[in-house]
Amino acid sequence: MFYGYARVSTRGQVKGNSLAEQRQQLLDSGCEEVIEEQYTGTTTERPQLDALLTRLKDGDTLIVTKLDRLARSAMEGANLIKELTDKGIRVNILNIGEVDERPQGRLMLHILLAFAEFERDMIVERTQAGKAIARTKAGFREGRPPIDKARKDAAVDMVLNGGKSYKEAAAAVGISKSTLIRAVRAKKAEITISSDPFYTDSNIRYLERKMEDYKASRT
Repeated sequence: MFYGYARVSTRGQVKGNSLAEQRQQLLDSGCEEVIEEQYTGTTTERPQLDALLTRLKDGDTLIVTKLDRLARSAMEGANLIKELTDKGIRVNILNIGEVDERPQGRLMLHILLAFAEFERDMIVERTQAGKAIARTKAGFREGRPPIDKARKDAAVDMVLNGGKSYKEAAAAVGISKSTLIRAVRAKKAEITISSDPFYTDSNIRYLERKMEDYKASRT
């Protein structure tokens, strides 16, 4: 079966990229069903595409008007196309060509993979150059900036005492769900330790001294 996938990031797409224009190109190319989706470039979730990918099977063909309709980068696109072709699914990018098990299809995949490798190398090069410049500036700290403790504590309280879900609490204070899960886990461990009669101040100081003695014996 021939499936088409059309995607826009905004309602006001430039000429040639609107959903209506993509749909028409896909139908003209023989698509029996066209899946449409709208999401912004900063959004990673594409539920319609994900659902379509689970439906595709050996012998099917997925058609898109351009590679950037299917993926955000050449690297992501090449990896997805390789995964599909390995399952016997053809991918037809109308402004590039068809990728399948035939020699010309494999050539197209190799070209995409080469572009993906080039893109990856350029990202690494720009990242390293940016870090080299940043290291010369006062106050440079590598990695992500620390999350404000007050926001994190507020979200933890929402989950533990306010009846909020992880998703709701994370969205309310502007942190990621994974960060909140780690913070809640740490808070629960802290509560468990503080309520355990074994962890008195004197026992903790004793354990700390033993740890320091152990470290000293290893040096």
